[in-house]
Amino acid sequence: MGAAGFGRLSAAQRARVDEWMPAAEVVADLSWNQVETIVLRVRQGDAEFVVKAAGPDVRHFGRELDAHLGGLLSVWAGAGRAPVLRHHDREARVLVTAWLPGELAYRTPWGIDPGVHRRAGSLLREFHAQAVRPSEGTDAAATARALAWLDAPHAVAPAVEARLRDALAALGPIEADLVPTHGDWQPRNWLVDGDAVRVIDFGRFAFRPAASDFVRLSAQEWRAEPACEAAFFDGYGADPRHPDHWLLMRLREAIGTACWAHQVGDVAFEAQGHRMIADALAEFDDR
Repeated sequence: MGAAGFGRLSAAQRARVDEWMPAAEVVADLSWNQVETIVLRVRQGDAEFVVKAAGPDVRHFGRELDAHLGGLLSVWAGAGRAPVLRHHDREARVLVTAWLPGELAYRTPWGIDPGVHRRAGSLLREFHAQAVRPSEGTDAAATARALAWLDAPHAVAPAVEARLRDALAALGPIEADLVPTHGDWQPRNWLVDGDAVRVIDFGRFAFRPAASDFVRLSAQEWRAEPACEAAFFDGYGADPRHPDHWLLMRLREAIGTACWAHQVGDVAFEAQGHRMIADALAEFDDR
């Protein structure tokens, strides 16, 4: 596993890892293999780490490194709730963090456990509360990206595409204040360890409206188990969602899900995207 795992890194990435951890051995390859990002669990002596390396076209690497270096993760990392950055090289596009104990909640009973969602809500509130800044066209840019997905190859029916374009135009941008967001807040990025919930993967970190971090949960776990939504806000506190903006966010997420999944050939995720589109359009029609 050691040679095969490290063999997936570029020469520059391998050289940096060898410099930082000359005796490291790969324990497991944890890559999702959906984008050009490699995630390796490695051991050096008695300690374990995560090596994350990205190809030249993966924007998520820079976002993740910014999240670590900007200091906003310290609210979690200081309490052992997020990984601590140990090494990084932005040019070589590789970083190393400490390993965090726990099991992924994704596709386990923990993923729809109200207690886990309550703790996830509390964690997210801590993160969101650290900073706020005014929006300067962020929401308009998000709608433009949704329209760009519709301009690219996809399998959305022409009549449905027309309804989506009409809905985006009718709702219009809402430039709400921005806070630091995780960007992929869902059980696939939560580790459960006893009563503790820990957070990983900051490749979609950015300043966005707070409610944007709820969108993926609403399409999956909260739909499957509505008690999780109530529990989440027990932990998070006041619900910041504005009805029209919340619908707009979910329309854009549905479009991105269906179109991205179509382009990468993820049939199941594409089907979820089409279901999200149908749900959002039905709600739009009932306004």
